[in-house]
Amino acid sequence: MASPDSSSLEEVLDRILDKAEGVDLRARVSLVGIEILAIEARVVVASVDTYVHYAEEITKVEQAAIGAATPA
Repeated sequence: MASPDSSSLEEVLDRILDKAEGVDLRARVSLVGIEILAIEARVVVASVDTYVHYAEEITKVEQAAIGAATPA
């Protein structure tokens, strides 16, 4: 018999996909001031509905980051 506070796998996945989870990774390897390797990765786990809902805000944040990185 399952306890009242236990969750099924379906309920757990539904919560994760509904709220969206993300990981942003950046790694750079330099030798004597010369960049040898640069890795940038962004992983987002979300349902299509959740992604579409937040897509406009995500684009605004990315554009602001690019604008801030560009020297004046």
